[in-house]
Amino acid sequence: MTARDARLHAFRSDLADIRLKGEVAADRFVAGRPARISAAVADIRKAPRPDAGVNTQLLFGDDVLVFEDAEGWAWIQSERDGYVGYVADTVLGGRDHAPTHVVSVPRTFLYPGPDLRLPLSGQLSMGSAVTVTGAAETRGTHYALLPSGEAIISGHLRPLGEPATDYVAVAEAFLGTPYLWGGASGFGIDCSGLVQLAMHMAGRQVLRDSDMQAATIGEPLDPGPDFAGLRRGDLVFWKGHVAVMTDPKTMIHANGHTMLVSREGFRQAVARIGYLYGGPTGFRRP
Repeated sequence: MTARDARLHAFRSDLADIRLKGEVAADRFVAGRPARISAAVADIRKAPRPDAGVNTQLLFGDDVLVFEDAEGWAWIQSERDGYVGYVADTVLGGRDHAPTHVVSVPRTFLYPGPDLRLPLSGQLSMGSAVTVTGAAETRGTHYALLPSGEAIISGHLRPLGEPATDYVAVAEAFLGTPYLWGGASGFGIDCSGLVQLAMHMAGRQVLRDSDMQAATIGEPLDPGPDFAGLRRGDLVFWKGHVAVMTDPKTMIHANGHTMLVSREGFRQAVARIGYLYGGPTGFRRP
């Protein structure tokens, strides 16, 4: 049997993804049932308990495979990044409508109809996938209409298949967003979640956790003496942390120091972080 990362492969001693048969040991193998996230944000937990830690989050419209549904919890795998874990079964819905657009601003609102003066019916993060079925205009404001009858500002959407051209600019749009361990949305985000969501919006799918990103994104980079070779878009890794260079001297990252997505001088960050956690462990150019 081959060793597998349980974060990216659905297997337990009693149950496993049928695609892993012959590769892992389990009492029973099942095919995943297709489902889709129907909540604005869904926490993926380490265990099927409300007090279990959150490893990551999925967004409205994310497709998943469900391997088990029991006692209010579903054991799932994200089809976008392969992450495996437990979600409340109330966040799952069917795949009734093919998504047509993605939310392209950090946060936006849902209205019960095409009128911004109506009480809100919900909110969505950047990266959420929606199905647009129509359009409306009220007092000069343009809305996209959804199958639920709800409306969303049409300027806050981008058609699927039209990615952003600069993932760093996407990351910069999150400046001031609160830091949240395991967060992967415009409502709260962590360091590797920021990298993953920004790259997703630029049409590039990368793995979720910083150790995965440090091993797989782009190519390793030697920044040279005094880090002079760094440029916009390069990734800097510390143990358990990642930042994005916005220019040769400045970086952006979601961090526990400010508890925000913030800019910081690269050399100042190296000194500050090194005092507690050591220096950078690697650099990569996407």
